[in-house]
Amino acid sequence: MATFRWTTSQDGAARRIFPPLDHALVKALACELVAETKQPLSRQSLADVTARARTALGTPISRSTVWRILDTDAIKPWRYKYWIFPRDAHFAEKAGPILDLYAGTWQGQFLGPKDHVLSADEKTSIQARIRCHSSLPPAPGRPAYIENEYARGGALQYLAAWDVRRGCVMGRCEPTTGIAPFGRLVDQVLAEEPYRSSERLFWIVDNGSSHRGAAAKKRLRQVDSRIILVHTPVHASWLNQVEIYFSIIQRKVLTPNDVADLEALRLRLALYEELSNQNPTPFQWKFDRAKLTALLAKLEARRRALADAQLNCLEEAA
Repeated sequence: MATFRWTTSQDGAARRIFPPLDHALVKALACELVAETKQPLSRQSLADVTARARTALGTPISRSTVWRILDTDAIKPWRYKYWIFPRDAHFAEKAGPILDLYAGTWQGQFLGPKDHVLSADEKTSIQARIRCHSSLPPAPGRPAYIENEYARGGALQYLAAWDVRRGCVMGRCEPTTGIAPFGRLVDQVLAEEPYRSSERLFWIVDNGSSHRGAAAKKRLRQVDSRIILVHTPVHASWLNQVEIYFSIIQRKVLTPNDVADLEALRLRLALYEELSNQNPTPFQWKFDRAKLTALLAKLEARRRALADAQLNCLEEAA
């Protein structure tokens, strides 16, 4: 029979101390649950893990104790984190020119003063959420109160072009996305200086339907022969700097989403755009070709190591 020790917590309550073997058993049960369900522990029920631990240990153990044991583990295999992995077979060939543009070069030559780099995309389906009760402003000792329930007041699409070298943004709201709305964004940019008198206009876009493939390159060249459309690799919108601006407006403009109607939402986006352009600041982009090469080499080494490990397992099983 296992021998347990007791300790007293800060609140004066007696707490049983489980030996290291029991700690290992609880962690093993959590790992088994993850392996059986193919889901991380965050998707599981702590009560289920606790019930399994009680059965395996043959003694009562609380939910909080089970969680403390799991939280002190060094590896925590039940946790997960999203990460970015290149999916495009020609990732380096497509990403390289974009990183060159961010560094101020194109095809081995430095960009001139009349060359401009624009990063463009659409932030889709921005809803106007009309709260069922009026929000209360913040007060001493408490934050603002925002009603949880809301009525839907429609949605709009925000199209924007971020000037990589100058750090300013030009945007517009549209009821839908598509070739025509993106074309209106292009016309809006071309109507303003210094783009109206530029020598070359580099547009960095992803592979969305509004500006996909060779057809989009041809279409925009027909609009203006100075436009050079550069596509990011597939599933690599993180290389598009305008996504950083979108993340800023999501945090500073659209959260919390509490507007009266679509016009109020459109006005909020326009006012923040105007505020950003009062003191334009380019992003401090640090991911260059050298870091891209190092990342791809690291991923390739990892891929080979996994392939070798799988081969060894197959050979041992045979």
